Amino acid sequence: MRRQVKVTLSITLGTTLGAIGFIRIVIWQAVSKPYGEHYILVALTIALSLVGIVTFGSVTGSMLPFILRRCGLDPASASAPFVATLVDVTGLIIYFTVAKLILTGTLLA
Repeated sequence: MRRQVKVTLSITLGTTLGAIGFIRIVIWQAVSKPYGEHYILVALTIALSLVGIVTFGSVTGSMLPFILRRCGLDPASASAPFVATLVDVTGLIIYFTVAKLILTGTLLA
């Protein structure tokens, strides 16, 4: 039950940040038009990427110590730099995957 709550909170946080990112791009586009004609696709890419990255980061950060303990390793090795590096690298992968899926055919050839 606790794990489900953590995942639900992670998705909620990611959705909130994604909505903020989406709204920010739409507002900036209305003010100064920096994103071009495909600004909705750019905003959608940012929003969905944030949902995925925040959810993955939260779940990974909370579950990694348990996984390491189960493997017989010291859970303290799941320190902030290790988790931050893991989440940063996978965050880039998530972002570029979402961008490829959404922007192919418009901004990506």
